[in-house]
Amino acid sequence: MSNRRTFAIISHPDAGKTTLTEKLLLQGGAIHLAGEVKARGAARRARSDWMKIEQQRGISVTSSVMTFERDGVTFNLLDTPGHEDFSEDTYRTLTAVDSAIMVIDAAKGIEPQTRKLFEVCRLRSVPIITFVNKVDREGRSVFETLDEVADALALDVVPMSWPIGLGGEFKGVLDFATNTISRPEGDSREFLGKRTLADDIPAAIAEEIELAQGGYPSFDLEAYRHGDLTPVYFGSALKNFGVAELIDAIARYAPPPRPQPSDAGTIEPDGKEVTGFIFKVQANMDPQHRDRIAFMRLVSGTFKRGMKLTPSALGKPVAIHSPILFFAQDREIADTAEPGDIIGIPNHGTLRVGDTLSENNKVRFTGLPNFAPEILRRVALKDPTKTKQLRKALDDLSEEGVIQVFYPELGGQWIVGVVGQLQLDVLISRLEAEYKVEAMLEAAPYDTARWLKGSDAALKAFTDFNMATLAKDRDGDPVFMARSAWDVSYQQEKNPELVFSATKER
Repeated sequence: MSNRRTFAIISHPDAGKTTLTEKLLLQGGAIHLAGEVKARGAARRARSDWMKIEQQRGISVTSSVMTFERDGVTFNLLDTPGHEDFSEDTYRTLTAVDSAIMVIDAAKGIEPQTRKLFEVCRLRSVPIITFVNKVDREGRSVFETLDEVADALALDVVPMSWPIGLGGEFKGVLDFATNTISRPEGDSREFLGKRTLADDIPAAIAEEIELAQGGYPSFDLEAYRHGDLTPVYFGSALKNFGVAELIDAIARYAPPPRPQPSDAGTIEPDGKEVTGFIFKVQANMDPQHRDRIAFMRLVSGTFKRGMKLTPSALGKPVAIHSPILFFAQDREIADTAEPGDIIGIPNHGTLRVGDTLSENNKVRFTGLPNFAPEILRRVALKDPTKTKQLRKALDDLSEEGVIQVFYPELGGQWIVGVVGQLQLDVLISRLEAEYKVEAMLEAAPYDTARWLKGSDAALKAFTDFNMATLAKDRDGDPVFMARSAWDVSYQQEKNPELVFSATKER
């Protein structure tokens, strides 16, 4: 199991995450051409951005899984959406990783979405390697960037490399471990593999390096794996500086599969029973076949193709005949999988986000919540005869975590809830592209939603007086549709025996 490294890349949009993903895959031998980044139009995207709206906008809005091997180590890279509107999908993806790479733009430093994603990692003590990108462009001083990471994120920082000049003065990146410099080559000033010993560094840079090596702590593996320290690498994903060192760092320092929390206590990866959990469901990855893939993080045991596992929501065993290993939308059948691996399980709606799969059905993994939506809209069909197709589409997309869907107890129009505006654009785009359903979104009279928890008697009493503001989610659980935050507080005060929850854990 020690040769598995399951990690995610987190960043603010435009910090270079997608480009770095592509270069990691290139270095790992998973792809053989890096031309997509330089190309124009539809080709200007990494292989992980396969959805139509992603191709049009040049952004990642869904999490992809890519598995590759290098020097005997199996890397499972989970590419997460950088856009803040998809924070819920990203949060769930981060429950499935053992470490993360945080990408920071050398000129902009720590941006809001980076900070949010970092906090999610901190909640789960996910260790982080920092990659300061775009050092071949004009940027802030290296010390300023390091100090910001230390101060804003309350982390010890340890520079593992150092840029020799920034922007127009960029002469390469010094690797402290080998005392060699990766230098720009050719007209495009890329790193093509030639390293030279660090013997002609400008005096000003040499002074910086001396200060850095004396002023920051030494790398401490235990502190890093505990989430208290971050090793910092400098480079340019576009020009290929620092990427090989980053892969080496993940292989050398990032933890192997970690134990996972469950209602039966912590489940260790060396346990004999096969267990795992579903952190993502994706429909229509292959539009030709209308497929539906559940992504499972294997927690313990050795999975073998064809074995029977019991999903917690179903209660009866299911034989898994065609488990999949991914390279973005390319795939191959997995005969075996080890803890830390991510496998795809084709299914027709039987597996949902948050489900635990196990041989004995005696364990439930915890910590995969839904969050209260921040934007609510009514869905109106342009063609009323497509009601059935719309219901299917909304169920599918809510299962994936793209949206949440609420069915009001009174009134016909269904309501969708999202964290950000871009999710609504994705909803309309995918309804049309994948389900051939044209729909419009109209303002809803509600501001937010809260899941109701309490005794049957308390729920019935509340329902009798508030039917007009009640809905069911796709699980059939009761939801209070609130017109304002004040509305939530008022009802909470009036009904102390009920819990109005902003999260729902599966």
